[in-house]
Amino acid sequence: MRAAASILHLDLDAFYASVEQLLDPSLRGRPVVVGGLGRRGVVSAASYEARPYGVQSAMPMAHAAARMSHAVFLAPRFGEYERFSASVMEILRSITPLVEPISLDEAFLDVAGARRRLGDGPTIAAYARRRIRDEVGLVASVGVATTKFLAKIASDLSKPDGLLVVEPGARTRSSIRYPLGRLWGVGPATLARLEGLGVRTVGDVARLPEEALVNRARCGARNSSLATRAQHRRA
Repeated sequence: MRAAASILHLDLDAFYASVEQLLDPSLRGRPVVVGGLGRRGVVSAASYEARPYGVQSAMPMAHAAARMSHAVFLAPRFGEYERFSASVMEILRSITPLVEPISLDEAFLDVAGARRRLGDGPTIAAYARRRIRDEVGLVASVGVATTKFLAKIASDLSKPDGLLVVEPGARTRSSIRYPLGRLWGVGPATLARLEGLGVRTVGDVARLPEEALVNRARCGARNSSLATRAQHRRA
């Protein structure tokens, strides 16, 4: 583990919806939902004004419209989102060459080599947030930690418009209640196996004996292998 928190995870808040509000000032302060407008469309992004109504990404657009018919519903404009993303990534690469984009609206940064020039991890995170707001007009939430995994959890917990630092050896009280389904790398199959053990949060995992987790993982892998073999025999 690193001696200092120098891994950042930066996530642009409600990115698609925020870009639309930036391009059209009349949308600022209004609930904006971006996604497919057809009968089977899904929500790609919802502004924070839409969140109190329970509208969130991956929700069927029809359900979102039923919850708040007064919202502004827009089709995605990926060319614009790519343009804004490029501006943000340019700022990040001016801070450190060690930038790992995950998608248009989020990236990891290793700022250990920039500390002498710009300060420690939290100082650099605040600097990046300020530059993105001033130069691009967007809001970013940032997690700072000693690992990518913790930094990503921290950025999620800091939303919206926040900055959360996890110092070496520390853990936040809120992370104990963090839902497993939102953990990076936990897919539906893994989540189902863990829920079978009564595990639903990070805190539940921490309290579970390591042996129980390992045995459940082995059992899941063995069942998956047997299912694959059965499919091959049927084919």
